[in-house]
Amino acid sequence: MDIFIQQIINGLTVGSVYALVALGYTMVYGIIGLINFAHGDVVMVGAMVATSVVLSLASGGATASSAVWALTMALLTAIPVCMAIGWTAERFAYRPLRKAPRLAALITAIGVSIIIQNLAMMFWGRNYLNFPHIIEPAVFHIGEARISALQITIIVGAALIMAALLLVVLKTRLGTAMRATAQNREVAGLMGVNINTVISAAFLIGSALAAVAGVMITTYYGVAQYTMGFMLGLKAFTAAVLGGIGNLAGAMLGGLLLGLIEALGAGYIGDLTGGVFGSHYQDVFSFIVLIVVLIFRPSGLLGERAGDRA
Repeated sequence: MDIFIQQIINGLTVGSVYALVALGYTMVYGIIGLINFAHGDVVMVGAMVATSVVLSLASGGATASSAVWALTMALLTAIPVCMAIGWTAERFAYRPLRKAPRLAALITAIGVSIIIQNLAMMFWGRNYLNFPHIIEPAVFHIGEARISALQITIIVGAALIMAALLLVVLKTRLGTAMRATAQNREVAGLMGVNINTVISAAFLIGSALAAVAGVMITTYYGVAQYTMGFMLGLKAFTAAVLGGIGNLAGAMLGGLLLGLIEALGAGYIGDLTGGVFGSHYQDVFSFIVLIVVLIFRPSGLLGERAGDRA
């Protein structure tokens, strides 16, 4: 039971990050029908920027207050940088292709991903950036299972951010405009909705979520590298498909479920197979889930409700 609880904690931590990234995919897809494969690389930029800021501000003997200050500055720096990248990609790469075949936009998204990766490699180099150990995290025990203050912060922080996003989409004028645009872009434009503003807002919000996810993931694992966004983006896309791409609640559910599936699969199946399919093969479980979902329920667990996509 202790092992089960530990894997649940680990799965919820990683799944919370997947959910935040998946929200960026599902918002953009819900509004303009684009799979933005560059979104994972925006997460990578957030992680690299945050790590660079913390490295420049923190030292080995950092106090709790200085560590909080460094993390706050890292977040406040990563968010606008990622938002600028998301806005630039939408304005100059995706907007001219809105009326083009979807394949053209998809190929462009892959091209934008490659460009971001190579620019990051030129700026930060090929080596891993190690996130500094600026503070000793508190650890709490649930029986023999352990949960750190960092894991609690990631889970609770992601939950609050997702709840806030739902409130924005369901209770604000911007959210109403997003839902109207998702339902019918042309009619929404005739009703006075500024389509360009709404789509740009979706990219900006998604990029801000990507920055937060980047800070969380690099703080949790302690490293960042220019290729990290590729696999993270694929997993978040899998989470969006699992929950029902185009559906906000589905993206959240899919991210959490995918994190749990990875953690439980790596823990239990790894033990049953003598470590052959252990933690080093946890990516396998993600893509098995993707294949199964696409075969048996292509619309995802919650389906796709066109009326409240955003």
